[in-house]
Amino acid sequence: MNPHYPLVAERAAHRCEYCRAPEDIFNYAFEVEHIHPKGHAGSDDEANLALACRACNLFKGDYLTGFDEASQQAIRLFHPRQDRWEEHFTVEVESRKILGLTEIGRATVQRLRMNQAFSLAARAHWMRFGLFP
Repeated sequence: MNPHYPLVAERAAHRCEYCRAPEDIFNYAFEVEHIHPKGHAGSDDEANLALACRACNLFKGDYLTGFDEASQQAIRLFHPRQDRWEEHFTVEVESRKILGLTEIGRATVQRLRMNQAFSLAARAHWMRFGLFP
């Protein structure tokens, strides 16, 4: 396990800092990921680390940007240390979709594929049990 996990998980309240998935219901710890990837000169400094579920971490990979359909531009991804989640995202309760409110939010939803069928199905259960949002 990543030696930074205790601090990063506590700071994130044991939720994915991108999609807000609750870590408690998974049978494994979430991953400590580099917000600014090491492949792009990102550091191991705690300010560059975020807690991410496996899906968000896989789809984020080494990317720094995503595509915003509205502006038709590549836009930087959500930065959990610099950005406030509520300013960039909302949850549409009926559909269980995470919607981007800003270019950053939309680009992040697109890049991290936050609304795939398996994610929507899982969110339905989390919502039913009061674990999400």
